Amino acid sequence: MATFVLFSHDGYGLGHVRRNTLIARALVTLAPATRVVLVTGAAVRPRWLADPRFSVVPVPALVKDDEGVYRSADRSVEEALDRRADIFERVVDRTRPDVVLVDRHPYGTGGELRPGLALARARGAVAVLGLRDILDDPATIAAELKGAGWADVPELYSEALVYGASSLCDHAREYGIPLPLRYAGWVTSGPRALPVDPRLFVVAAGGGADGEDVLRLGVELLLACPGRQGIVVAVPYAKRGLVLQTREQLGRRIRIDGGGDGCTELFARAGAVLQMGGYNTTFEALAAGARPIVVPRRSPRREQVIRASRLSALGLADVVDSGVAGDEVSWLLDRPRRLAPGALQAAQISLDGARHADRRLLSAARVPVR
Repeated sequence: MATFVLFSHDGYGLGHVRRNTLIARALVTLAPATRVVLVTGAAVRPRWLADPRFSVVPVPALVKDDEGVYRSADRSVEEALDRRADIFERVVDRTRPDVVLVDRHPYGTGGELRPGLALARARGAVAVLGLRDILDDPATIAAELKGAGWADVPELYSEALVYGASSLCDHAREYGIPLPLRYAGWVTSGPRALPVDPRLFVVAAGGGADGEDVLRLGVELLLACPGRQGIVVAVPYAKRGLVLQTREQLGRRIRIDGGGDGCTELFARAGAVLQMGGYNTTFEALAAGARPIVVPRRSPRREQVIRASRLSALGLADVVDSGVAGDEVSWLLDRPRRLAPGALQAAQISLDGARHADRRLLSAARVPVR
């Protein structure tokens, strides 16, 4: 029985653990006899994280603030990193994994994975780095690669799995990632085909606490379009006061959804979608056939605005600036908000990234897959 340990640092929102959860589900579906342990620093536990087919091990949360600085709610950052290192190394020692998959940062938030990775490699495990489709602007990544967070990475990691395609972002050419690269396609919960309600307007602000502009714009658009009904996905880190204010302004025309099972089904039914530009929200919308209106975050990383602008150039989304007034962009709701058949294929957007990634992980663990 092969064993896989998946780690996600989860400093800002839920994108990292969401990807790892979908990969874990696909792993136990493709090879039910495998053992999967998901180690996560997520500060909350959404419903979709629970699955009896794999185990979840929490480590102390380190949440990034608006300036990009990590903080711990109940201890110093140093204490949290020490505890994270200890838990991860114990998991490796106990499970003796065949493959370790780390999302985004090779050594975790602050180097806490180094002891556990060294132990895993000494016992013959394969280490694989998972990278999203867009990391940041090339200059920022070039500086990051020169730092301690990437030192000796080619000696520890066998390859990087990119959850995207080189047609949207070539990680070798744009970033100079010093590992063999395999592009798996985008990791999503899969496409949904449901009856579309033209009046339904879904507003989603990703998994972070920085969705205030998206929620404000969503309220303004609903007030300007009295014939529409709204659903606001109240993300786990959303400011409660802002959500309550949204309900007071719109009354029965708005429903608050906890987003516990993801947004794909809501997006599939929506006549229009307004969202941030994060990985999971964006590709769940595209998987559902929506052509979203995107309000991308520009800091502390430029990942969202780069992704949104490239998808806009492909005709798959419309992009508006943070802080824009609702009456300036309300005309977008009258444009076709569903993707044309074949639009994703024409743009070389493949949404079966979990399956392709898992076949590669199973191959690394020498598990036969039909």
